[in-house]
Amino acid sequence: MAYDVELADRIRDLVTGRAGVSEKRMFGGIAFLLDGNMAIAASSQGGLLVCVDPAETDTILDSTGAEVAVMRGRPMQGWLRVAAADVTTDDRLGEWVDRSTDYAASLPPK
Repeated sequence: MAYDVELADRIRDLVTGRAGVSEKRMFGGIAFLLDGNMAIAASSQGGLLVCVDPAETDTILDSTGAEVAVMRGRPMQGWLRVAAADVTTDDRLGEWVDRSTDYAASLPPK
């Protein structure tokens, strides 16, 4: 499955104007990076792949419909999958964009 181009456009609209943002094809989708750190992606598996503070993963999972991303059979703390159905509004998507870009901004630039 290819990534959702419309979802990528919606993410792009929300990150436009933020300093240090770039795009890169990653994991079969299109990722948005902040100073070289991945923040959020329109995933080739549908929905979003979101990078968040690993220490906040359990709290986020308890309060959202997100799931821990599994890569090569391993659950990855700090990497979450969010279904497309959970980001149908710009407000809902904006929450994930803000959460992920805020975390990426806290990391040293690459």
